[in-house]
Amino acid sequence: MTETTEKKDLVQEDVQAEIEETTEETVVEEQVELTVEEQYEAKLAELQAKLDDEESRHLRLRADFDNMRRRSQLDREAAEKYRAQKILSDLLPVLDNFERALQVEATSEEAASIVKGIEMVYRSLVEATEKEGLQVIKAEGEVFDPNFHQAVMQEQDSEKETGVVVRELQKGYILKDRVLRPSMVSVNE
Repeated sequence: MTETTEKKDLVQEDVQAEIEETTEETVVEEQVELTVEEQYEAKLAELQAKLDDEESRHLRLRADFDNMRRRSQLDREAAEKYRAQKILSDLLPVLDNFERALQVEATSEEAASIVKGIEMVYRSLVEATEKEGLQVIKAEGEVFDPNFHQAVMQEQDSEKETGVVVRELQKGYILKDRVLRPSMVSVNE
């Protein structure tokens, strides 16, 4: 080989080596850039997952809060609706006693005036309890309903159907839609 050919080959090798170095540097730079890009994408995906978790948690907490508020509202409404339940339950024996007192026959004029006074007090007490929503449960002649009646006896009456209340032994009362005391009744066999 000649000297010029050798020089050409050396120059070509140098140029080729330079091109390869430049290409390797470019590939390394691209790899570094892709790696940084991939890191950002991974970080973005991680942050997006955290955001989704927090949004889900927020929605669950919001739903729990709304449910608690609704239950609290229903409890307040029930407390307001049945606020008189305790006092009315305590007054039921008083009503029973007034009814027993009114069943006594007045033989003298004095006794008749006392009975009239008791009757007036009884009527005003009944009116006050009715304003609060207290109602008497109808029993006699009705079909026995265990939700409203408490059967304590059974009788035979051929004139009435089976399962019909024959006698009411103690009045039952309802406050709005809640049974305060069921009627104690005797039921036909």
